[in-house]
Amino acid sequence: MPTALPERPVHRTAENGAVSRPGRSPALTSGRGAAAVRIGALTICQAALMVGLGLLITGPAGGIYPLTIEDRVNEGFEQMRSAALSDVSLFASEAGNTATVVIITALTCLGLILIPRLPRWREAVFLAVSVSLQALVFLVITVSVDRDRPDVERLDPSPPTASYTSGHTGAATALYGGLAVLVLSRIRGPWRKAVGVLLLLVPLLVAVARLYRGMHHPTDVLGGLLNGSLSLLIVGRNLMTGGASPAPVPANAMEVALKAAEDRSERVPGHTVVIVNPTVTDDAERDRLRLVLEQHGHHAAEFVSTTADDPGGGQATAAVGAGASLVVVCGGDGTVRATADALAGTGVPLAVVPCGTGNLLARNLGLPLKPADALAAALSGDARRIDLGRIEGDSLPATRFTAMSGAGLDAAMLANTGDRAKSALGWPAYVVAGISSLRAPRMSVSIRLDGGPVLHRTARMVLLANIGRVQGGAALVPAAEADDGLLDLAVFDPHGPTGWLRAVGILLRGRSKPSRPSAQGSFPPADGDSTGTPVEYFAFRRVELRFASEQPREIDGDPVRPGRLLVAEVEPGALTVLLPSGGE
Repeated sequence: MPTALPERPVHRTAENGAVSRPGRSPALTSGRGAAAVRIGALTICQAALMVGLGLLITGPAGGIYPLTIEDRVNEGFEQMRSAALSDVSLFASEAGNTATVVIITALTCLGLILIPRLPRWREAVFLAVSVSLQALVFLVITVSVDRDRPDVERLDPSPPTASYTSGHTGAATALYGGLAVLVLSRIRGPWRKAVGVLLLLVPLLVAVARLYRGMHHPTDVLGGLLNGSLSLLIVGRNLMTGGASPAPVPANAMEVALKAAEDRSERVPGHTVVIVNPTVTDDAERDRLRLVLEQHGHHAAEFVSTTADDPGGGQATAAVGAGASLVVVCGGDGTVRATADALAGTGVPLAVVPCGTGNLLARNLGLPLKPADALAAALSGDARRIDLGRIEGDSLPATRFTAMSGAGLDAAMLANTGDRAKSALGWPAYVVAGISSLRAPRMSVSIRLDGGPVLHRTARMVLLANIGRVQGGAALVPAAEADDGLLDLAVFDPHGPTGWLRAVGILLRGRSKPSRPSAQGSFPPADGDSTGTPVEYFAFRRVELRFASEQPREIDGDPVRPGRLLVAEVEPGALTVLLPSGGE
């Protein structure tokens, strides 16, 4: 078992001797005031835009096509009315009613805060603020823009507000659109996309219902959709992770962090080295990471940058040689792999800070994907050992991988994904490249697992996995675990549309069990032609893969030279990493 790092010190108050834990790092809290100012300023701009559009519609643009046909649209909905449609429209309209929106928002926010294992305060604040700001802008609009309701029979009592904009539609957009954002970005599971799409349809149904019931002109409901969407965009960009603009570090933040650490008498012994990929980690991010380190007692940490010729291995080797007691790596899977390769077997713990596109190891180790949060979670957690895979092949020197390596479709997909696409789209860029790689021919491969008999297969791709989950929570290799002393082999060979559907079903279920070696180290006999299943799984300690022709290959997301041979074996417990308490 690895030697655990010193626990984070706590101190007792002089008044009653009770234990109090240190507060959060200023790096994680310093941006709140600036975010509030940005949200306020942008909301004023939003209100000005919406009022300006309303005055334009009711003024100079009132006689311009297509505004001149709005009355005919309302009359058309009036002629469509029936008892059944009226009942349905009432139900849809009530989904955007003030009472409905307030109740659902309050219950959702309470659930996010109180129910274990769900998103917490950030997501609750995002939803509550989005709905509230939409309502505030709506009130400003109704006071500023006077527009009569359509000249048709109205099925609901007319509230005292003007027709522009539709409050029901705006509120529904902010609420159900916000819920869709939370489901799609924070919840894992194969059903999340379907739920997200259904939630996004609700505001559209509310908009149509308000037109049907004669309560608004078409531009009124379009204005409501725009108003709610702008509130979501403004609040989401400033409060949610991922697309949020980095908050500036206050000028006195370092002084605050140092004083807080001195007050707690926290100092972790030894030297800390932070290996940074400069292409994905800017100066502001470095400052936030430095503050987190200071907050946790890692003073005067040394920051070193990777280069095109040395993506992290040389820096990690130098850190170990200089007596570092902790190495922090900030980059994508390639940078993490190079650093882990150098640290393997040294016992020097590694803290992983995800800053890349895939961040597969961080995802599977339960780390947050925001860099400062990930570092804080690691430094507050425990030292654990995980396995590494050692891989080599023809024209491929021996190296190690932390997540996945393979040949075929996945390697071609990675090779076809440009840096610009990854910067613009993030990990979905791989999906786009994967579609263009589907026409790659099927390959023939011979597989020898742990010295057993040779298995002959055809395949679209083969994956050697130390971990199992990829982006979006999909379990590509369900049984793969980073600390089970084994690697997993996945052979993907779907035939035609039906085969691809079966493969997707297997991945969505995520419960496939691999063939594992017996007590004598052998596998159940399996040879000859392909078994016909679109996906096969095996667990192993050592594997030899020989391809009939040269295949594209990749190691932890980095394409390497094509070849006809891959040999991989597990190195159990080779790397010591810092994981959040209760993590992998």
